[in-house]
Amino acid sequence: MAGLSIWHVLIFAIVVILLFGTSKLKNLGKDVGGAVKDFKKSVRDEDAEQAALKEPRTIDAQVKSAESSVKS
Repeated sequence: MAGLSIWHVLIFAIVVILLFGTSKLKNLGKDVGGAVKDFKKSVRDEDAEQAALKEPRTIDAQVKSAESSVKS
């Protein structure tokens, strides 16, 4: 039971290209890349929301954040 050799992978790639064509594979790659990009963005947004929830909600903290937003 040998593993996949480079020739097996090469033959498989040729068959896939012949079946689907390069344009469909290119579109598939774009779709997968866009999905990964959206997933990473949502994870970052969720982390930012979690960080915002951990901030203290005292009156002093609210006054400081209001002062800093007025200065900006």
